[in-house]
Amino acid sequence: MSLKEKVQEDLTTAMKAREELKVSALRMLKADIMKLEVSGAKKEATDEDIISIIQKQVKQRKDSEEQFRAGGRAEMADKEAAESKILESYLPEQMSEEEVREIVKAAIQETGATSKADMGKVMGAVMPKVKGKADGKIINKIVMELLP
Repeated sequence: MSLKEKVQEDLTTAMKAREELKVSALRMLKADIMKLEVSGAKKEATDEDIISIIQKQVKQRKDSEEQFRAGGRAEMADKEAAESKILESYLPEQMSEEEVREIVKAAIQETGATSKADMGKVMGAVMPKVKGKADGKIINKIVMELLP
């Protein structure tokens, strides 16, 4: 079953069970998937495309959660946090920091990076290997630590 089919099936199940929060999160996800498909760029969204959309939505919700907490709107922040948890369940299992660190070390060796000026080369080598499995902020932090 493709990720798109799973999202549709889970949306239907959530609607029948009257799980408003899950329905809301999955409807927004489905809308973004449909937007991608009708944009003319592609015929049908692949699992990789959907994972990318989910990551973007999770990041947006986490940013919104921070803003709501800073603004004293705890109930809205809690809603955003709950929706991001629902969406994260559709992402592949995330890599540990140690696993990412090993990949970054290998990429530094491969690219021959010697300073922070070579960060772009290293990030370019690392990102395809960890796509969807690690947060970009963590990767960036590790690359900054490991480059002199």
